[in-house]
Amino acid sequence: MPEAHFDFIKSGSAKLFYLDYPSYSSDAPVLILLHGNGEDHSYFSNQVDAFSAHFRLILVDTRGHGKSESGSEKLDFSVFAQDLLRLMDYLQIPKAHLLGFSDGGNTALTFALAHPERVSSLILNGANLNPHGVKFFTQFPVVLGYYCCRLFCPFSKQAQHNADILGLMVHHPHISTDSLTTLTMPCMVIVGEDDMIKDSHSRLIASSLPNAKFVCIQNSNHFCAAKSPKEFNREVLEFLAPFYLK
Repeated sequence: MPEAHFDFIKSGSAKLFYLDYPSYSSDAPVLILLHGNGEDHSYFSNQVDAFSAHFRLILVDTRGHGKSESGSEKLDFSVFAQDLLRLMDYLQIPKAHLLGFSDGGNTALTFALAHPERVSSLILNGANLNPHGVKFFTQFPVVLGYYCCRLFCPFSKQAQHNADILGLMVHHPHISTDSLTTLTMPCMVIVGEDDMIKDSHSRLIASSLPNAKFVCIQNSNHFCAAKSPKEFNREVLEFLAPFYLK
């Protein structure tokens, strides 16, 4: 595994932690990995070696996750997208490939809609356009946990934090299928066969994007990057090959 530079940047009222893995090639394109709800950058530990062979790899702990602070701003995907913009500007990255898992995919979509000129390609792994895209038996305990945390918010900062994080899944995102037609960069929607996102919803995302490929990894689930890294990495690198095989 290559050695990473790590640091914090200031974004609004929060300090954000990031890792910067240099590629073996000095002119390699940049690939940014965005983890899911309640996780941190280490979710992608099975991707670092494979992807950094071809890309300068940036991993960031989303605001309120891992080593990144929450700050005083309300947690939502527009704030996360603004954080990503500030990180790219700080690192002087004019354009990057984005791979977002779950809520990280929702951040990637939100960022791409706001700043399409900064996105070379978009890989959405288990993203959703709205809370109804999540299967009921996954969403129900999340909603239950959210309201339980809300009950204890007046007495516990940890309960408030947990409610803020779970609230991202309960109340967000709100992305229209019509807006996806404006994203003309190459896109891939990749899911596991037993994903927590409804298959019809994932296919709707792929069909609404003008230049998208849909991939379903068999015998895997929502966490296919961790559960089936060999298959996941192969599909991602095959999709991105035109950008690094020049």
